[in-house]
Amino acid sequence: MSDPRIRTLKIKTGVVKRLTKEKLIYEKEAEQQRDRVKKYKDEGRDEADIRKQEEVLAEAFSMIPDCQRRLSTAYQELNGILASEEDLKETEEYILASQILEEAKPELPSYT
Repeated sequence: MSDPRIRTLKIKTGVVKRLTKEKLIYEKEAEQQRDRVKKYKDEGRDEADIRKQEEVLAEAFSMIPDCQRRLSTAYQELNGILASEEDLKETEEYILASQILEEAKPELPSYT
């Protein structure tokens, strides 16, 4: 029978991986939206169009802190699991989880 700790490790690893990707996508989307607003202003588009794009930009930026918070929480949970389950150190899942944590580290605030 499979160890339930391995299943938990897989799930938590997937969460950190997904949230890291999600954060990067939100940041890229916000940057693209910022460029779109600038382009609309440079082209002298209608004020209503510009305001609507600025609303979309604000919404894109508002998603980043929430995603950051969720990523930070998931990172700490997975890190805690790895610290408490060192007997699984030789498993493929443990190694993958360690790699995902390293990949996620640059996306976290410096206090993590």
